[in-house]
Amino acid sequence: MSKNDKLIIRLLSQPKDFTYSELRTLLSSFGYKEIQGAGSRVCFAKNSHKIKLHKPHPDSIMKGYQIDLLIEELTNKGLI
Repeated sequence: MSKNDKLIIRLLSQPKDFTYSELRTLLSSFGYKEIQGAGSRVCFAKNSHKIKLHKPHPDSIMKGYQIDLLIEELTNKGLI
């Protein structure tokens, strides 16, 4: 099982400790590019599809609603 497969399984389990670094690794494996916005805003873009989020701070743990959004977006695109 690849690292990417393990990250997908981890994401789908909706962990309380999924980090921004794991998110970035997963999305880059799907071909998304990170685009920094103003402040903590960030956009991950691939072709015309965009996933807009706020970077978590002060720690790097993603919020539950962000994980839900990510799962929905990647499922709708047929990536997971």
